Amino acid sequence: MTFTRAWTVTVGAVALAGLAPYAVVLVVTQPGDPVNNFFSVWIYQGLLVLSVLIAGSRVLLSRRDRLAWSVITVSLACWSFGDLYNQVAKPQEFPSLADFGWLAFYPLVYAGMVLLLRSRARSIAGTLWLDGLTASLAAAGLGAAILVELVLQTTAGSLSTVVTNLAYPLGDVLLLSAVFGVFSLTSWRPGRLWLVLGLGVLATVIGVSIYLFQVVAGTYESGSLVDILWPISMLLIGGAAWVDERDRRGLSVEGRPLLAVPAIAALVGIGILVCDHFRHLNLFAVILATATLLVVLVRLATTFWENKQLFELTHNEAITDALTGLFNRRKLVLDLETRLAEERPVTTLLMIFDLDGFKGYNDSFGHPAGDALLARLGAKLASVPGQKGAAYRLGGDEFCLVVSVDPADAEPLIDCACIALSEHGEGFDVSSSFGAVLIPEEAKEPSEALRLADERLYAQKRSRREEGDRTMSALLEALTEREPELQVHLEGVGALAVETGRRLGLRRDELDELWKASQLHDLGKLAVPDEILHKPGPLDEREWEFIRQHTVVGERILRASPAYQNVAAIVRSSHERWDGSGYPDGLTADEIPLASRIVCVCDAYDAMISDRPYRAALTRDQALAELARGAGKIFDPTVVQVLATHLRDWREAEHVA
Repeated sequence: MTFTRAWTVTVGAVALAGLAPYAVVLVVTQPGDPVNNFFSVWIYQGLLVLSVLIAGSRVLLSRRDRLAWSVITVSLACWSFGDLYNQVAKPQEFPSLADFGWLAFYPLVYAGMVLLLRSRARSIAGTLWLDGLTASLAAAGLGAAILVELVLQTTAGSLSTVVTNLAYPLGDVLLLSAVFGVFSLTSWRPGRLWLVLGLGVLATVIGVSIYLFQVVAGTYESGSLVDILWPISMLLIGGAAWVDERDRRGLSVEGRPLLAVPAIAALVGIGILVCDHFRHLNLFAVILATATLLVVLVRLATTFWENKQLFELTHNEAITDALTGLFNRRKLVLDLETRLAEERPVTTLLMIFDLDGFKGYNDSFGHPAGDALLARLGAKLASVPGQKGAAYRLGGDEFCLVVSVDPADAEPLIDCACIALSEHGEGFDVSSSFGAVLIPEEAKEPSEALRLADERLYAQKRSRREEGDRTMSALLEALTEREPELQVHLEGVGALAVETGRRLGLRRDELDELWKASQLHDLGKLAVPDEILHKPGPLDEREWEFIRQHTVVGERILRASPAYQNVAAIVRSSHERWDGSGYPDGLTADEIPLASRIVCVCDAYDAMISDRPYRAALTRDQALAELARGAGKIFDPTVVQVLATHLRDWREAEHVA
């Protein structure tokens, strides 16, 4: 058991050991009895001093909230001083030093509670603060209507006597407002610390209230049962210092506040004013009741404003794409329905776009850069329709444009939209495919218009893909005409690369790009002169420069076709090395695209097992051994391992067959 835990258990046991017999004595004995007198003096005073000791030890042993608990400790000491002075000196004058101690308790304990609240209430909403203020004013008004009214009716004498007598109920009103304010702030779930502290303060208020009523009625006797409330209240306040809070982050204020607090507070305020109409109350109570109603009105106005803001925010979020700020698919359908529902619908151009080259951009530069690109393109597209329409993001890299247009002006508008959805730079080329529909001429329903635009979009993409296939066939034909033996090599590299990529988890579209890159990775050699490409001896530095540039040339050729943007990036890096000694960019390790690393390993392996004019073909095992030696230097070790596993599995399957 820790020292802190042992200390709290010890002082708790001492407090209980003193409080329980004191309560029993007050119940079974009469005021004036010797036993009653002993407990009412010594045990009573001892319990008050113990409360000061409990709170003060918290100040000494813990740094958290030290200022707040220091102030609360002083407040308890002031109350204890007042009781001790009253017991020892038995002053005849009123007010006396005892009253100074008792009255000092009120503002000090209030200040301590405020300091505790400030250290915990960092995320309380404005309406919760209003609820706290409303509850505080209502409680203060009720206290003023009862306690202050009672003192005013019975107090007479000098100014100091009247002020002192009024100070006690006003202090009770102050503490009532603090307790109800904090409890309201926490939606009446204050947590253990505030529950114990609040019960201690309420016990003080209840004790003083009963005392005042009994004094007015002439029935109070020292040593009666009401006296137990003061040591209980002081021990609860001091003991709160050692309550272990489960949530050290602050007050629990989850959830939106309901209107129960202002509703109850309003009823209290109205009740006080109605009572004042039939039986005049003190001005203080009337002012507090009026202030309560005014704050309730502010609270209701704030709630109305917050709900209006929440509705607008929810509505905007429901129809807006968070990344680009453009409208979303839901808003698109609503706008199309509105346009087509008109008695004479205006001719409207509907365009759906799908970005080409965006995936490669994402893979090369990362998703944050991809998101930034989408936001830039969306902003440019939004400027195209002006006041005649709107731009939308449908999700992923799909955009949409809806704009009122004269059919004769549709073509220039389409060109502007396509330009807006394009961006070019070093190593990337992003453009778009689209499908366009004129409504209501070509479609009478939103679903029909969207379906037709979608069909035309994918028809255009298929057309570009077929064009790309024809381009690839023409490029491969040019390569194999120059080097007829290259066809077998490329087919071998392609088969190995696709199987390796599949084992590494590449998607179907990535495998398709990998296969194309494996066929075209040496495309740039078309620009290398034959005397260099087929030179029997070693190459000089100038000739090596030609060779090192062939991947860049291949990339430039492929980037001329929008369908080959990603393939071009793979080709550019297909001769990079794991340790950074490759070309053209000197990339290292994971900086090299995975597809490029796969092509590099498979190209090297197929070259090793093929005959060359300057050497005989290596065996498969010899080739794999060479790859293993180069893993971590020239080749990606993971790709080498996956390729070796594939070849081993293929060989075992061949033996079984």
